[in-house]
Amino acid sequence: MAYRRIGSVLLAAVLTFTPAGVPAARAVTGPAPGGPGIDQPYLPADKTGFLTSADTRSTVWATVQRAGGLGEVFYPDLGTPSVRALQFVVTGPGGYAVRAEQADVTTELTGTRSLSYRQTFAERSGRWRLTVSWTTDPRSAVVLAALRFTTRGDRPLRLHVVHDPALAGTRGDDSGRTEGRVLIAADGDVAAALAAAPALTATSSGYAGVNDGWTDLLADGRMDHRYAAAGPGSLVQTAETALTGRPGHRDATLALGFAASGEAARGVTRDALHRGFPRISREYAHGWSRYLDGLDRPPAGTDQRLWRVSAMVLAAAEDKTHRGAYVAAPAAPWAFGRDDPSGPYHLVWARDLYQIATGLLAAGDRAGANRALDHLFAVQQRPDGSFPQNARLDGTPVWDGLQLDEVALPIVLAHQLGRTDPRTRAGVRRAADFLIGFERDGNRAPWTPQDRWENQSGYSPATIAAAIAGLVCAADMARTGGDTAAQRRYLAAADEWRSRVRDWTVTTTGPYSARPYFLRLTKDGQPDRGTTYDIGDSGPAGVDQRRVVDPGFLELVRLGVLPAGDPVVRNSLTVVDRQLGVPTRRGLFWYRASFDGYGEKADGSQWDYPLPAGSGITRGRAWPLLNGERGEYLIAAGEPAAAREQLAVMARATGPGLLLPEQVWDRRPPYAEPGTPTTSATPLTWTHAQYLRLARNIAEGRVAERPAVVAERYLPRRSGPGGLSR
Repeated sequence: MAYRRIGSVLLAAVLTFTPAGVPAARAVTGPAPGGPGIDQPYLPADKTGFLTSADTRSTVWATVQRAGGLGEVFYPDLGTPSVRALQFVVTGPGGYAVRAEQADVTTELTGTRSLSYRQTFAERSGRWRLTVSWTTDPRSAVVLAALRFTTRGDRPLRLHVVHDPALAGTRGDDSGRTEGRVLIAADGDVAAALAAAPALTATSSGYAGVNDGWTDLLADGRMDHRYAAAGPGSLVQTAETALTGRPGHRDATLALGFAASGEAARGVTRDALHRGFPRISREYAHGWSRYLDGLDRPPAGTDQRLWRVSAMVLAAAEDKTHRGAYVAAPAAPWAFGRDDPSGPYHLVWARDLYQIATGLLAAGDRAGANRALDHLFAVQQRPDGSFPQNARLDGTPVWDGLQLDEVALPIVLAHQLGRTDPRTRAGVRRAADFLIGFERDGNRAPWTPQDRWENQSGYSPATIAAAIAGLVCAADMARTGGDTAAQRRYLAAADEWRSRVRDWTVTTTGPYSARPYFLRLTKDGQPDRGTTYDIGDSGPAGVDQRRVVDPGFLELVRLGVLPAGDPVVRNSLTVVDRQLGVPTRRGLFWYRASFDGYGEKADGSQWDYPLPAGSGITRGRAWPLLNGERGEYLIAAGEPAAAREQLAVMARATGPGLLLPEQVWDRRPPYAEPGTPTTSATPLTWTHAQYLRLARNIAEGRVAERPAVVAERYLPRRSGPGGLSR
């Protein structure tokens, strides 16, 4: 490819400047051999930072890896990774070469009012130290890093950057080239430019596992390859920076910009470098501070930093093109890291969107919650009134499962928001009609093809609670809209299902207690029958349904279907604590269900397909969001001090950067500290939303998201012993 001469004085000054004492860039050679290279999965999901500008003009998001450097960088939307990794290598004389993540790596949140992060890489002998501060440009799709590299001793060292693109959400179709001192990568109508100030001193584009920066630099400590171009294939680009650790050569700014073409990407990168990291990072921090100024104050007694981080994480999880589309997590745990295009955590789930919206409401972001509801009814809802199991940001369904709680919870959210506009009313009616019209074997009942954990069908207390609450809320909206016939239909179904929820899901013959207790679900609505089923996710096969419990029955209390003092609820809590409780020094956590296999392999390594039933290959660990659900129950039960303890336990589950995970380690192998984040999705937006909600509910002394119309219909009208109050 012919190289274009850049006439811009600014570009020449910023991107070709070579400081004194640093050798000029050596000439690049022809195209790299050995394509297409090997495919590599996305990096582990235990992120320690998640950053994007609060400004919607900047359509780029970046994740910070626990091990160091960046993991997925998303562009042009939050459902499309366009970078697999951006990492560092330190080299020196005598073949010295070490990946920076082999040093001691720490990540810290650098402010109390911004998603701003700094990583420190400290070589264990003290020979070198690298600090990297990350930000994104509020005006464009550029990620910037302020680098400071210091060394000790007389032997010179060099800092290199290894960029592994995954443009357009695929890892194997990228092409790369060098233009001047800039690395360009492209895949169709998505391109990236990597540049630095002072300018990069050497560049190369190669293939993963063949002639990339890792294989080149780690072989002899030298950048032997300087290929001018590579691809299409599994592209990896390598750059030598001007940093040696010596005085005058310790600081640089790295910029990675994105646009629809290489020329445009180079332009936004050049402009960001010209404005500089200090100015851009101040603009970035000011944008988040302005967002926080529009929210409620953190409730007294709450970890204020975690409260603000949780609010910002939820806001950051919203796509900037498809407004109201909030993803489950900016990560791809375990086998999902192989997905191409990217995996399910980058999708929008109706249930998670309900959780996120109620978290936004708890923080004071009513506008964000309303955008989420608009997305549910205007983008995701199907003509029959149902919602897809999950969908891309534009509403295109991906998985084909049906979960009745995902149909019901948008109704509850609409009622909580007080939405009475025609489109919302129509969407609520379609959803409610779907719930009461859904049949299985000719029987209209709240049997769900998938429960909230998505791997089982049956009569689930959590799903039935959502369905009852949804129908009562829909009836109230029908009443205010003058549709008394629909009101009667919805209430009749809700009343019948409430009267039968124990018959469908409470066993009196189970092995865990002589008294009745709720099951996770029943396959047949016969809880005293020893019906068996396979747990899934490598869990055991043929398990008696009376041996499988989870805390999902607490949704009946949270949504106002049953009182907190219900004796079956209280006995079920005893059973759950005994069967699923995970005591740690950080507090008591819970597994999500009996025999759960949704987690790492037994030795702590990442699970992968296939997962043969009954193999026990994988083990689900504990879920901090369940502490939030328990805390909300305790508020309903009139135990605020115990609820505050659950909030504190959630805070102790954070990793570096104050991000809350999907799961924390238990006391089984790999014997990491129990109560600390696993390699599950971190941050999980549901967990952050639950933290915000519990904090607000504690402050208000009530479960704010409980629909009053449900509680008024089903709960005792005056307080009494055992937490029977509303």
